[in-house]
Amino acid sequence: MSSHLTKLLSHFPELKTCEDEINKIFAALARSLHQGGKLLICGNGGSASDAEHWTGELLKGFLKKRHLSQKEKDSLPESLANKLQGALPAIPLTSFQALGTAFANDVDANLIYAQLVWGLGKPEDVLIGMSTSGNAVNVGLAMEAAKAKGMTRVGLTGQGGGKLLALTDLCLRVPATETYRIQELHLPVYHCLCMMLEDEFFPGS
Repeated sequence: MSSHLTKLLSHFPELKTCEDEINKIFAALARSLHQGGKLLICGNGGSASDAEHWTGELLKGFLKKRHLSQKEKDSLPESLANKLQGALPAIPLTSFQALGTAFANDVDANLIYAQLVWGLGKPEDVLIGMSTSGNAVNVGLAMEAAKAKGMTRVGLTGQGGGKLLALTDLCLRVPATETYRIQELHLPVYHCLCMMLEDEFFPGS
């Protein structure tokens, strides 16, 4: 077991029921990134903030500096070579303000995430949908678009799982039913996944 996962379960013993799913999600994310894929992350409200937060931890150093290789440094001017960090490709679907408002006005607000998945998604990518209830309509529709694209679909929800349980390949249901408590448990889970991915892709940093 990853030392990061061991620490997570010691700090949040209620997440012990999620151990297998966390390992499966890590494997799916690592497989995607090793294949040259990327992670698309979406949610609403607090989960939208989590999508942005999670992406931020992937696109720069988290616990590690993620130093570039000498080959990478040699391809850059010195002003960049010693400051840029290794990144794991991830896109928060919450950030497309112009596209989102245009599509909501011209077509259907519930389909903004689905449109982004359709435009950006590839079979080697993973769509991660965060919904405390598991019933967010726009997240569910994005999962349907991801399925059509042949993408792996991951959900983070509360205890019940809601509709995402049937719309995802992997659904991590944290053992809580109140919205704030679900969100409080999602954060250490995705932090743990970030640390596990950082060890996988930047072992020497």
